[in-house]
Amino acid sequence: MAAEGKCISRHDNLVVFIADVAPGDVVDVRVTKKRKNYLEAVPVHFHEYSEARTQPFCEHFSVCGGCKWQHIPYETQLFYKQKQVNDNVERIGKITGHEMLPILPSDRVSFYRNKLEFTFSDYAWLTKEQIDSGVDVDRRALGFHIPMRFDKIVDVQHCYLQPAPSNEIRLAVKNYARENNLPFFDLVKQEGYLRNLIIRTANTGDLMVIVQVFQDRMDWLQPLLDYLLLEFPQITSLQYVVNNKGNETFHDLEVVCYHGQPYIHEQMEGLRFRVGPKSFYQTNSEQAYNLYKLTREFALLNGHETVYDLYTGAGTIANFVARSAAQVVGIEYVASAIEDAKINSQINDITNTHFYAGDMKDVLTDELFARHGRPDVIITDPPRAGMHPDVVAKLLEVKANRIVYVSCNPATQARDLEMLAEQYDVVKIQPVDMFPQTYHVESVALLSLRS
Repeated sequence: MAAEGKCISRHDNLVVFIADVAPGDVVDVRVTKKRKNYLEAVPVHFHEYSEARTQPFCEHFSVCGGCKWQHIPYETQLFYKQKQVNDNVERIGKITGHEMLPILPSDRVSFYRNKLEFTFSDYAWLTKEQIDSGVDVDRRALGFHIPMRFDKIVDVQHCYLQPAPSNEIRLAVKNYARENNLPFFDLVKQEGYLRNLIIRTANTGDLMVIVQVFQDRMDWLQPLLDYLLLEFPQITSLQYVVNNKGNETFHDLEVVCYHGQPYIHEQMEGLRFRVGPKSFYQTNSEQAYNLYKLTREFALLNGHETVYDLYTGAGTIANFVARSAAQVVGIEYVASAIEDAKINSQINDITNTHFYAGDMKDVLTDELFARHGRPDVIITDPPRAGMHPDVVAKLLEVKANRIVYVSCNPATQARDLEMLAEQYDVVKIQPVDMFPQTYHVESVALLSLRS
């Protein structure tokens, strides 16, 4: 296995990266991309299947692209995720002398997500089997994008990623729309009505449903929303958004609350976190709790430290560790997320947090240090691109005693660790599996300032 879940083979001294196979498969492949030092390919015929395979449990496996590793046993998935973190740290980061802890598995390997987004299409993607069957298929679909295709949607019958009533709600909306001839969106011509459906299920039992439409037609929308409330009275937050832009993003649009509260709550160790329609929250709630406990443990807090939480998002980590610190300063470039972070402190009666919105390198100033003191501990949880070099340079200037680096991309984490190694020793690294059946892995590293 290599990066992004692809397997490695070799041909004429070139590395070949092959998608949708397992280690040990014997296959004929078709080359899809040629580069100077490597090729990329896809399988076209299997001569022999690997013993390292297992039977995928979803009928949409290999089509929707959501769970690329269902054909790999979970223990084997963990092995390769651990190896991915280790290889990145050693090869990219050139880090040695650290403790590499065994990967923390997820208790749930299916139905673990708390949020899914489904897209409507009036022209569903058909599998080869559907085409060959000759059976007329209703092309109005509600499901996921085919990988690398913005205009192709697979009509999902049953998804194993989100617990009930996610599947039931999606199917009910699709069937209602078909029976009442509500226009499904045309992703190419940019016309139609129904665009997107978001379902968020919380560990408190709260349930949010957001319907996104292309036109402001309440004569179509209101009966659909009323139908949802009748069929699913457990919905605690029913919302809609009118979006006539060229894409489905709605962070700059008004989201209207039709029923219930405009938010739901997640719960973690007695804390409640408010999640709105635009809020970011870790999509595997159970494993997020384990990730945050690990982060707090690595921070070695005794109640007297000043902690700076970089890329704080909605302040989940900041509020989670606040009871173990003297104060926590959270910084995030998305202003709306900072407002969520402040609310999450308020509803939990947490008074020792301070949140600031802005670019990390611009907010981490002497003025901020004069106001709150220099950090004893820095927690950083950047996006997949990792930290900007200017931010790394700022951390080297600040010289906190400890840095806890939470990453969703071990490659960029390893790159940043190499730069931080100028002044810090990497003490230990803990891989964490947040997304079973995929090749994604989180990694938490503890860094200690050299004296």
